[in-house]
Amino acid sequence: MKKNVRTNIFAAAAMVVGSLLIASGFNLFLIPHQLLSGGLSGVAMMIGYITGGNIGWLYLLLNIPVLVWGWFIVGRRFIIWSLITVIISTLFMQIIPTEAVADDVVLGAVFGGIIVGFGTGMTLRYGGSSGGFDIIASIVTRRRDLPIGMIIFTLNGIVIAALVVFTKDWNSALYSLLAIYTAGKLVDIIHVRHIKVTAFIVTNKTEELIRRLLAHPRGITIIKTRGAYSDIERDMLMTVRTRYELEELRKTIVSIDPKAFVNIVETVGVVGDFSKPKE
Repeated sequence: MKKNVRTNIFAAAAMVVGSLLIASGFNLFLIPHQLLSGGLSGVAMMIGYITGGNIGWLYLLLNIPVLVWGWFIVGRRFIIWSLITVIISTLFMQIIPTEAVADDVVLGAVFGGIIVGFGTGMTLRYGGSSGGFDIIASIVTRRRDLPIGMIIFTLNGIVIAALVVFTKDWNSALYSLLAIYTAGKLVDIIHVRHIKVTAFIVTNKTEELIRRLLAHPRGITIIKTRGAYSDIERDMLMTVRTRYELEELRKTIVSIDPKAFVNIVETVGVVGDFSKPKE
């Protein structure tokens, strides 16, 4: 119980600090130079530049339908932390002045990308996200075994193309790509999203745990085991997940069987589909 409280406190602190960094990167580096970040925040920025609307509130508004969609598919804990991050980021964007720290647009793109990427990576590492394309990509990978990074890059490319179409400004588009690339590299350093892991779970609560785990579209194999020291037979569940899903898996196991023995190993590769069969 104490461990769960401590974990949630650390996660909440990470969401607040990550949100502060994201809002700072937006208001102090990217928005003053009319650059775009990746994800729905980039869409909000483009709409804000064209219409003069408040980018922070647009960011929140655009994320609401995606968060609702993710609530039913991705996992509630992940969506709750993501919602908290989006709301706090929006509030920080109302507080932090929109003033350029760096007059040079290249410095704004690079350091804006670094700060936004670091903040986003923190939220991902502790079980949340900054919303937007991260959630969309996570939903897509539950149906197709595609790299999340590739999906996000494609979606960001569409946003940049839209910027060129609406503004005819290639310079801003290229500088925005630099910011997005920099942010993406920082996120990958802090939180590698498409590494697969295999979890071996030795438990006495097989049926209850399986019911909860099969709510997600990942296959599970039951292996009969016998302890060499205790000579007691128990079930071991084997399942392959992405690192993106690991925190949700850990929380599920602990909530059902706190005494379960869990061994998590990095998976070099998977041949075949590691999702559960479609009915």
